[in-house]
Amino acid sequence: MSGVLRTVNRIVLGLLGLVLVLGGGSVLAVGLGAKPPSWWIHDGPDDVLVSDADRARWHDEGWFWPTVIAVLGVVVLLALWWLVAQLRRRRLAEVLVDSGDGEGALLRGRALENVLASGAESLDGVDRAGVRLIGRRSAPQARATLSLEPHAVPGEALRLLSQDSLKQARDSAGLAELPTEVRLRAVKHRAERVS
Repeated sequence: MSGVLRTVNRIVLGLLGLVLVLGGGSVLAVGLGAKPPSWWIHDGPDDVLVSDADRARWHDEGWFWPTVIAVLGVVVLLALWWLVAQLRRRRLAEVLVDSGDGEGALLRGRALENVLASGAESLDGVDRAGVRLIGRRSAPQARATLSLEPHAVPGEALRLLSQDSLKQARDSAGLAELPTEVRLRAVKHRAERVS
């Protein structure tokens, strides 16, 4: 799915860029005094894109302006969908594990996420952990969020995560590497009274 989305992104961005460059370049050229062809949408620097005559020509047609507005609405909705698809990080559904026979096996991404999260939560000073796998199934990446207890030392928590949980996950899944981005948060707690 990510390969298809990447291809669609490149095509959409390429076409959009081409339209904007050609449209903007033509408006700039005409504005600077270049003579446009007879079929071009505007004639000179003082011309408008939709004239009074163009608007009045469709005034008696009851379907025209609602259709234009509906088409523009669909274009806006498609653009918003595309933007949301860009911003949303896709969760990795499965990880390709080297089984040693040349075929490989598939491991559910959620299972590996749960193992990593429970391993991180067992570390000293970690209250809660959340892990999300992204990337490709042959080269997964992890994003972890650790909620640290008040007494936790962040550097020690990161060291233990790297040496214990992540190393065990890499070894068990047969991965050469598992790049991981870790975000640390402090658990909110009530103030303690010192006497």
